[in-house]
Amino acid sequence: MTKEIATGVVHQVPADLRKALLSSSATTNTWNSLTPLARNEWICWITSVKKPETRKNHVERTCKELLKGKRRPCCWPGCKHR
Repeated sequence: MTKEIATGVVHQVPADLRKALLSSSATTNTWNSLTPLARNEWICWITSVKKPETRKNHVERTCKELLKGKRRPCCWPGCKHR
């Protein structure tokens, strides 16, 4: 059975983030409990970087910070696409 991952308002969930979110049911449930705008912010925060190692770090941080209760990325001006 495939778990569903909710998308953002503008952005679709990229494959690397989808894989990380599906690695833990707690992470999946927390992600799906976010508002579409909040999910959009996380996705844009991850995809807006240029270096692959920074993107990997953002994916890992997203999962950790979601489990700590953060609802949006910290210290970032927000998605310019909304």
